[in-house]
Amino acid sequence: MTQAELMIVVYALIGGAIRVSIPFLFVALGECLTEKSGRINLGLEGSLILGAMVGYAASFHSGSPWTGVLAAGIAGTCMGAAHGWICKLPKVNDIAVGLAFMSLGTGLAFFFGKPYIQPSAPRLDSLPMGAWSSNPQVQQALLVNPLFFVGIALAIVMWWMLANTRAGLTLRMVGDSAASARAMGVSVDLVRLLATAAGGFLAGVGGAFLSLSYPGSWSEGLSSGQGLMAVALVIFSRWNPLRCVLAALLFGAAGALGPALQSIGISYGYHFFNAAPYILTLGIMIASSRSKSAAAEAPRELSIVK
Repeated sequence: MTQAELMIVVYALIGGAIRVSIPFLFVALGECLTEKSGRINLGLEGSLILGAMVGYAASFHSGSPWTGVLAAGIAGTCMGAAHGWICKLPKVNDIAVGLAFMSLGTGLAFFFGKPYIQPSAPRLDSLPMGAWSSNPQVQQALLVNPLFFVGIALAIVMWWMLANTRAGLTLRMVGDSAASARAMGVSVDLVRLLATAAGGFLAGVGGAFLSLSYPGSWSEGLSSGQGLMAVALVIFSRWNPLRCVLAALLFGAAGALGPALQSIGISYGYHFFNAAPYILTLGIMIASSRSKSAAAEAPRELSIVK
């Protein structure tokens, strides 16, 4: 590989990491917020897919992609709130409910989304952050969707809120000791309901990015399991919103590896490189299952650590 080809791969990886990381980032932040309250929501995969469909449909009918983003977030909120309401019932397992909502969201998206497979909806415009460079590869790599900056801002705000506000302390207390929260007069069910609904909103926004920016169309199977991979990403980031940003970029770079190598004519093992995010997820899950630090930092009310 020549130096020029190496730089092409580097630029492609940078651009791909930013683009591919955005849905990972939003779903991971949503799952991080949900798990901080002591609940797991595997249904965010369904919220992601449903958000992609609803966002695309809303953008198509309204002519505004940002209306589509808002509609996608509302769809995700409805899914999250329904998940949270069911999970507060006695003897209900949040993991089983999450799997059911994953199937529900996927089924609803496929059923109502069939009319929107062919029509073209207005897309979210990217910001030319590489305009300072005369290199077209740099310019292409730094075409950044504004949702990327929104996601980073949300991660910073969430990190600050969890560490410095009464609401953040309440959320962490509910996630670590529901009995202590109840003794303090906190409604555990309400906190978890709000956290799960907010997590669903973020997952829906991540879905809107898929259909309105990259790849920028609605089709069945659009998410490729990114909602489920975000659960591993949250464990990898130790339930820290700022680390979620770095982990999302890592997953994004893994997903961009195959196309980056193909751009310089390396197609041998292309499908193996396309599987890099899934291999990374498997590796993280195996490593985390043996990690004492991950277990120590996990919210104590999560069903997986009880």
